[in-house]
Amino acid sequence: MNAVLQPQQEFSAQFSGREVLPHHDGPLFRSVEELRYQVYCEECGFLKPEDCPGGRETDEHDGNSAHFASLNHSQEVAGYVRLVLPDAIQTFPFQTHCVTLLDDVILPPASLSAEISRLMVRKDYRRRHGEQPPSGASTDQPDPAPAPEMRNPSPQILLSLYREMYAYSLQNEIRYWYAAMERSLARILTRMNFGFQQIGPATDYYGPVAPYVADLRVLERQLDQRNPALLAWMRSAVDLT
Repeated sequence: MNAVLQPQQEFSAQFSGREVLPHHDGPLFRSVEELRYQVYCEECGFLKPEDCPGGRETDEHDGNSAHFASLNHSQEVAGYVRLVLPDAIQTFPFQTHCVTLLDDVILPPASLSAEISRLMVRKDYRRRHGEQPPSGASTDQPDPAPAPEMRNPSPQILLSLYREMYAYSLQNEIRYWYAAMERSLARILTRMNFGFQQIGPATDYYGPVAPYVADLRVLERQLDQRNPALLAWMRSAVDLT
């Protein structure tokens, strides 16, 4: 047991990630919807408040998604992300906005893929200037400009969410992750050894973003070479479920 707990103390000591089941975890999922409203309606202005009754943001993809939250020691929601699964015609939300791909890009099978969506951190937990990233991440760049899916992220919250997505993906035979994000966020993930490959030009999708894809087998090899302790911590989430 100690071998499993030790990595968590290093990479995400202040936060714990967990999957949120909307119909089972009702109060927790309402807190998630309220955070989504705060970020997408009040802070970023991506959505109109009048279109989100009750101060909670939802959309048509929620029923076809796996939801994850990062909780602080008081069990309050500090961050959120979802994995959107392919729809009935095997497509993803980003494909309705990022319709052009770079030359020679071949998309992986939809049945093995999911789209990272609504990645966000609560305002009072976003990384402040001078805060240190987790072990293994570079500190040679300033904080990025705000990105639509997550602005100035707390590294611990980000890692706790990615750990949960990774565990879910392994358990459900998902190998590829899509994400529409700003270049600044892609650079952060690369420095944290989560490299995504850009597959299309930038477009307006809740702000200027480009589509990216990551192969989890490639990410595993990169982490095994550059930060094996982080990979062990990521994998330990699978053992705990």
